[in-house]
Order: sequence, then structure tokens, then C-alpha cells
Amino acid sequence: MQEEIMDKIIQAYCNSIKQHCPKITDEAFDFWKKGLDITQLKPKEVYIEADAFQKKIGYVHSGLLRAFYRDGQCNDITVNFIAEKNYATYCTSLDQPKPSKYWFQCIEPTIIINVSYSHIHDCSDKFPEMEHYFRIVIETVHRNILSRMEGFLFDNAETRYMNFLNTYRNLYNRISLSDLSSYLGIERQSLTRIRKKLANQSFDTYVSGKARN
Repeated sequence: MQEEIMDKIIQAYCNSIKQHCPKITDEAFDFWKKGLDITQLKPKEVYIEADAFQKKIGYVHSGLLRAFYRDGQCNDITVNFIAEKNYATYCTSLDQPKPSKYWFQCIEPTIIINVSYSHIHDCSDKFPEMEHYFRIVIETVHRNILSRMEGFLFDNAETRYMNFLNTYRNLYNRISLSDLSSYLGIERQSLTRIRKKLANQSFDTYVSGKARN
């Protein structure tokens, strides 16, 4: 990748951070940029392997990944989709990283900006506003985990599908029905019936096209 393109990607990343935390100074960003590098991955390539310690946290500049684990029958169970402007990470704490329970695999060609935990700590020590930003990141990860957990506890299959359409409308045409049914905890045949039912009720009319087969 050309250096000019890399600089533009990193600058776009810093701009997105600035939107969340406007008080971050140029000095902090200059220090922050020194610890960044970029990874390019093809579809089906793995960014994080299960049981591996994640030494870096990855910001998705472009592309799409899915996080999944394998059950006792060696079936892939999708637990999350990570698209642009989100972090691909098993990070549950900035202080005590743990081995990932999931694989993170690319669905599309993906560009990821990496930053090591050690650099996050160094930057947070020097610039408290950067620590504040990553506390927001961790809270977002926890909130998404809780939302999905509560969906399984309190919502039926149809409601989970409707909530997915409302929350992740931009992903609808980018993921397969198999991955979507796995994520929602619904048999593929049941998901097909739900989609047909809602289509007849015109619920899906605002979604262009169909999910990939």
C-alpha cells in the first residue's frame, strides 16, 4: 500500500476519534499515530484466532468481519459482525486482556488499523483524554454484548430479526443467510419463513435487495 494512501486512512481514523472526543489534542494524535500500522486481509482470512492472546486492537477502516466460535459438533456459530468504524476485538478490559474465545474472519476485503495494547497504555498515561476514548470503546463492546444476550433471553425469533434489520440495515445485503441465521439463533428454514411473512406485510420494503445466499 502506498504511503500516501496509508496516511489518508490513518487521518480518517483520527478524525473519527476526534468526533467522539473533541478535546484530544494534536500532540496526542501525533504520539498516537506513531503506534499505528495497517493490515489488509482477503475474504475468509482470519484476523484473530480463537484461544490466541490479542496483542493489538483493530479498527475496521473498510470491509466486514464476523466473529464466531465452533460448538461441540464443529458448527460455526456467528456472534457478531464488525463493519466499518468499529473495532474487531475480543477486548473486555484495557487492563487484563484475555485469550479470544472467537475467530474473527473477513467476509469482504478488509483494511484494519492496528494499535498495540502497550501503545494504548503509553498513550493513555501521557494523554488522559485518550484513555477516556478507549473507555468509551470498551463500554460500547459491553453494551453490544448485553444487547445480544438480552435479545436471546427476552425476544422471539421474529423480533430478533426485526431488531437486526433496524439496527444493522447497512449489513443486510453483505452477509449470507447462513451467517445471519446463526447470529440470530434461528434455523435457516425458519428465517426464510419469517422473511417471507414480513415481506408480505411490507416490513422489508425499506431494505433494498436480498441477503446473500
